[in-house]
Amino acid sequence: MSYIVKYEDIGLKDYKEVWDYQRSVFNILAESAGRRDRQNKTGGEQHPGTLIFVEHPHVFTLGKHGSENNLLLDYIQLKAKDASFYRIDRGGDITYHGPGQIVGYPIFDLAEIGISLKEYIHRLEEAIIRTMNYFGLKGERLSGATGVWLDTEIPGRTRKICAIGVRASRYITMHGFAFNVNTKLEYFNYINPCGFTDKGVTSLAKELGRDQEMDQVKNLLREKLKEVFDLKFIS
Repeated sequence: MSYIVKYEDIGLKDYKEVWDYQRSVFNILAESAGRRDRQNKTGGEQHPGTLIFVEHPHVFTLGKHGSENNLLLDYIQLKAKDASFYRIDRGGDITYHGPGQIVGYPIFDLAEIGISLKEYIHRLEEAIIRTMNYFGLKGERLSGATGVWLDTEIPGRTRKICAIGVRASRYITMHGFAFNVNTKLEYFNYINPCGFTDKGVTSLAKELGRDQEMDQVKNLLREKLKEVFDLKFIS
């Protein structure tokens, strides 16, 4: 049975505002899952998940086990770059979000879907890889790291196009992925992306030589997520 999901494209929004919104949606879904578990229900009515697409103003976020040493700016320099910084409750190290990047926050009940957290991350990566295939690009996984990369077998050429950092509690997910489409890549110079010092960062625009239509990429990515998770979208 398809997993029912409410899809929301909320445009350009402040990171903290969306983080708070994620938590409110997460709490509702977790409460619903808790009632189901207490009543030992299987099947029956399903509380829908939520898939949020958003772009953020310039912001750096650091996962709960990450090192602040991977942020290469101090507070004054952050302000000069019109950027903010948050230490948050996801996995992974430091990353950047900004305009021209599709940030996806799936708030899903993995018990309803019937998959593990490892498989969930694998399917997020698969959706990005399939989206890249449409543009003639070969997205790859990198051993020992999450996300989607290019040229993983070529020393000095390996570069990331999509970062993934998630949190899951009682099988309910938060946070998600950041897919570089028309992203200003110079902002990655101010961090060690995801803790790596020897690998680069790229975007669809850089790989294809021109900016891409964001709505087209969003629609394509949404369809690929629908495929890999067997989703049914509702308004």
